[in-house]
Amino acid sequence: MSVRRILFFCMGNICRSPTAEGVMRAKLAAAGLSIDVDSAGTHGYHVGDAPDERSQMHARRRGYDLSALRARQLTADDFQHFDLVLAMDADNLARARALCPPEQRHRLKRLLDYAPSSRGRDVPDPYHGGADGFERVLDLVEAGCDGLLSSLKRTQ
Repeated sequence: MSVRRILFFCMGNICRSPTAEGVMRAKLAAAGLSIDVDSAGTHGYHVGDAPDERSQMHARRRGYDLSALRARQLTADDFQHFDLVLAMDADNLARARALCPPEQRHRLKRLLDYAPSSRGRDVPDPYHGGADGFERVLDLVEAGCDGLLSSLKRTQ
C-alpha cells in the first residue's frame, strides 16, 4: 500500500502527537517525500490550542518547529482519510479502536511499532513531568519516525 496520509494521535494533542507530526514533517521534507501529516487527540480538552510550550521548546532545540500546529479531536472520518493512524500508547489505541469502523482497523498501529529496538510500545505522556520526559518523548518519536520513514521508502 502506498501511504499518502499519516495521522498521529495521543490524548490531548498538545504534547506527543504534535511532536510526532513536527518530527515526521521534517524527516519527510529532508527525504524529499511528499506525504500529508497531521495529528489529533482522542479527547477534546485542548481543541484549537497550540502544542504545550514545553513540547515546543524541546522540539525547537532539536530543530523542529511546532508553533503553527493546533490541537483537534480524532474523528471517525479520520480512519477513511488517513492511510496510517498511529497511536502514541495502548490506552489511546484502545479508544481509537472503539471509534474506528471495523473495516478500517488495519490502518491503526502504534508509532513505536516502527521502532523495534525501543523498550516497550508506548510513548509516555510527559505532561505532568519534567524536562526529561519531553526529551524522552523526542527520543522515542525520532526513533519511531526514523523506522516509519525507512518503511515508507521501501513502499513508495
